[in-house]
Amino acid sequence: MTTTSNHYVIALCEAQAKSGKEASMKAFMTAAVTTSRYDAGNIDYEAHQVEGQPGAFVIFERRESREALEGHLQAPRMQDLVPKLLELMDGSVEDGIRSL
Repeated sequence: MTTTSNHYVIALCEAQAKSGKEASMKAFMTAAVTTSRYDAGNIDYEAHQVEGQPGAFVIFERRESREALEGHLQAPRMQDLVPKLLELMDGSVEDGIRSL
């Protein structure tokens, strides 16, 4: 996560689907994006599949503040989404978080 000079918070998360779970991961990412865009303090929230790398995904998000990011991460739906994501991906969510 990076806080920019205008105090926006930017987070980048990389995730690799487990072998055989690529289509399920893509469907999961597509569904999760829409609801996250409506969280308070959201500016941008985009999920992308990496070209030429089956099952590789990147989520880019920009929030108005660190508090807005924490609100997103603590949203009740995240308690259901994270375990489902972990079933589909190699590694952990924390391993995939990158600063810009």
